[in-house]
Amino acid sequence: MTTAPAAATVRVRYFAGARAAAGVNEETVQLAGAARMRDLVDELTGRHGDALARVLTACSFLLDGVAVRDTSVPLPDRSEVDVLPPFAGG
Repeated sequence: MTTAPAAATVRVRYFAGARAAAGVNEETVQLAGAARMRDLVDELTGRHGDALARVLTACSFLLDGVAVRDTSVPLPDRSEVDVLPPFAGG
């Protein structure tokens, strides 16, 4: 029988507009139980409010360096998530 982890500690790094909306470069987030990417997004929205919530809807995420599109992806303990808003280029 497999037991769910008690918690996941996630290091979150913000870039560009996400950093401006969050007001921090990075932070550590503690999530209870078998946390998923959507739990992290909910936690970040609760911490930083509407400004970050709006940015997060357009962001992409890297989980330990791998692009994540599905918010049901589990978050391992001691993982790192990069929050990347769309970048303009030319």
